[in-house]
Amino acid sequence: MNDITGVSFLPLGGTGEIGMNLNLYRQGEAWLAVDCGIGFSGNDTPEAEILLPDPVFIAERKKALAGLVVTHAHEDHLGAIAHLWPQLGCPVYVTPFAAAVLRRKLGEAQLLQQVPIHVVAPGSAFTVGPFDLRFISVTHSVPESQSLVLRTPQGIIIHTGDWKIDPNPQVGPPTDLETFAALGREGVLAMVCDSTNVRTEGPSASEADVRREMTRLIASLEGRIAVTCFASNVARVETLAKAAHAAGRKVAVVGRSLRNLEVAARECGYLSDVPPFLSEQEANSVHEDQILLIVTGSQGEPRSALSRIASDTHPNISLGENDTVIYSSRMIPGNEQAVIQVQDNLTRRGVQVITDKDHLVHVSGHATGGDVRMLYDLVRPRFLIPVHGEWRHLTANAAIAQELDIEPVLLEDGDILDIRANGVEVGDTAPTGRLVLDGGRILPMNGGVLSARRRMLFNGMVLGSFAVDDEGYLIGDPKVSAPGLLDMEDPETLRITEEFGNALDEIPDELRANDATFREAAKTALRRALGRKLQKRPLVDVHLLRV
Repeated sequence: MNDITGVSFLPLGGTGEIGMNLNLYRQGEAWLAVDCGIGFSGNDTPEAEILLPDPVFIAERKKALAGLVVTHAHEDHLGAIAHLWPQLGCPVYVTPFAAAVLRRKLGEAQLLQQVPIHVVAPGSAFTVGPFDLRFISVTHSVPESQSLVLRTPQGIIIHTGDWKIDPNPQVGPPTDLETFAALGREGVLAMVCDSTNVRTEGPSASEADVRREMTRLIASLEGRIAVTCFASNVARVETLAKAAHAAGRKVAVVGRSLRNLEVAARECGYLSDVPPFLSEQEANSVHEDQILLIVTGSQGEPRSALSRIASDTHPNISLGENDTVIYSSRMIPGNEQAVIQVQDNLTRRGVQVITDKDHLVHVSGHATGGDVRMLYDLVRPRFLIPVHGEWRHLTANAAIAQELDIEPVLLEDGDILDIRANGVEVGDTAPTGRLVLDGGRILPMNGGVLSARRRMLFNGMVLGSFAVDDEGYLIGDPKVSAPGLLDMEDPETLRITEEFGNALDEIPDELRANDATFREAAKTALRRALGRKLQKRPLVDVHLLRV
């Protein structure tokens, strides 16, 4: 890894799962980061909510980190910057829209004045340290999405970011296929490509199709209409606003992320022909047949606006009989149970729920297998490195490459792929892992706090409390609480408490003088009192009070 002409690619997050994208390129001695995003907890990590990639490898080399380039403004590509930048300490390169979104996040983290932000026009060339770079505009479900071209001593590398082919995306330009084709004629050594939707055959559906169907559908409905979608999808928000206007409805946004999106979009010149949206408070003064609500919470997030509306706990908005909720979004894997629960709650209240299974109310922002084949035909890279997806998506992408005589290279997070004009190989590995954003703290996924939380989640916790005199002998009876395992009135609780007291009496005198050794002996006593009747191994702790 010390060859001055060498080039390497290293994914630290985003292969084998969706979200938490963090990629590194090395040229000579310098490193370049591409994207730095968050992921959301699924059924396999109920003890956490927001996940971050562990940047320890590049943090240890931060002096060699020339910069961080962001391909687009989605949470899984820039959402971790405000949390991890103190470990990186490098300049950040973004398009105007991504800059507007990022500045708000950095402001909330009180980092805005510290982070050097360089705004790069879509489709333009720029340099970051020794890296010769260029953006290529692509269509995605957020404005100004960019692929990244790296011109290296070994050859051209294209990092696609998230993309699709849509000749009529409604907001922003279509994918710049001419530039991709020109690079293909020049010769491309390797392509690092989005795999999320490659298992879908045929060409991508167009946002224009959604706009036509939404306009027809909204005009046919009565009562209040609420539509939930990803807040960053400016084209979809514009579609909803125009469909509402055609049906004689005013538009209100409900949810903080949507209000922030509106500010960022208008700041960058988007939604310019759409009247300002009403607030959720103003929506209540509009007749039910003349209002359309755009609401956050498409993934069933428990504190989101839609979840609170569904459980009738929202302070301003309520829905019921004769009202409709349209899900203009896809269900992210792992969120199925949460989404279905919200939909059930809405249905219980008499609300009609419409999804993409009923009408064309959503199209993916990611390339289908047909899109990928078209791009590979234009670019013809020698090597294809699938990223951004679960393993089944990566292997499907690799299979398409093989069909077209392109050599695929499947990587795990942490694999350091050396890329040369005469071939590629995994030359080394880097440490990887997941961090958890827990309130304002960043915790290791496998650290003591989260491990204890996992254990409590599945096995519960038992707490023993007791008071002793100066010599360490019991004063009164101990107390045992086991929330989530036993009720206080449960006969088993009484048995455990009695046996715990008896075991405390048997602790040797030499262990009673020191609180630390006494507590450890008391924990052992409590475990012995629990026995095996519970058929669980709960987390055990004690509270010792010396009086």
